[in-house]
Amino acid sequence: MEQRGGGAGSGGRAARSGLWAPLPILCLALALLPTARALPPPPPPRHRLAEGLSRSREMLEAADASLHRLKELNTLGFECILEEIDLEDITKNQINTIKACISEDPGTGNCSVLERSTFDTSKCLQGIYEDLNAYRAELKDFNDQKVLATIDEMMKVRLGPYSIAPQPSAGAGLSSFKARMKLCSILHAFRIRTVTINRVMNYLNSPETEIFAY
Repeated sequence: MEQRGGGAGSGGRAARSGLWAPLPILCLALALLPTARALPPPPPPRHRLAEGLSRSREMLEAADASLHRLKELNTLGFECILEEIDLEDITKNQINTIKACISEDPGTGNCSVLERSTFDTSKCLQGIYEDLNAYRAELKDFNDQKVLATIDEMMKVRLGPYSIAPQPSAGAGLSSFKARMKLCSILHAFRIRTVTINRVMNYLNSPETEIFAY
C-alpha cells in the first residue's frame, strides 16, 4: 500500500513538475517580446506635401522681396545686409526644422544633411510648423502683409495634427534703433530658415522619399 502510495505521490510530483517546467521558458519569451509603442501620426498625403512645397516657395519669394524693399527704400535707416548683423535664432529653444529634419554628418565635414535612414516625417513637419508659428509671432507687427500672408498660407496647408497656441509678439514697434536692428536680424534669419524649409519640402516631394510620405 505504501509502495503504491509512494508511487502515486512520486507520479503526482512528476506530473506537477512537468506542468511547471515550461513556465521559465514562457516568461523568458514574454520578456523578449518588443515593447508596444504608440504609433506616430501618419504623414500627410502627397497632395498636401506638394502644396506645402508651393507655399514654401512663395514664402521664400516674399522674404527676398521684403529684404529688397527695405534696402531700396532705406526703411530702417541703415543698410539691412546679412554681413552687418548678428543673426538671432528665435527657435533655438524649441523643436525646429534644423533639429527635427536635419542631422550633422561628421563624415562630410560636419555638414547638415538629410538622413534617409532615420528621417521622421511627422517630427520634421512639426518642426517646420513650430518655426512658422514663432516667426509669425515676431513679425506680426511688421508692416509687410505679403510676408505674413505667405506664412499663414503655409500654416493652413495642415501638414500635421499640430495645434499650437499663438505666441505673443515680442515686438515693440520700430521706433528705436535696437528694434530696427532686431527686425533686420529676424528677417534675415527667417529668409535663411525659409530656404531650409523649401529644401526639406523638395526632399519630401522627391520620388525617392515616397516611402516616407505614405
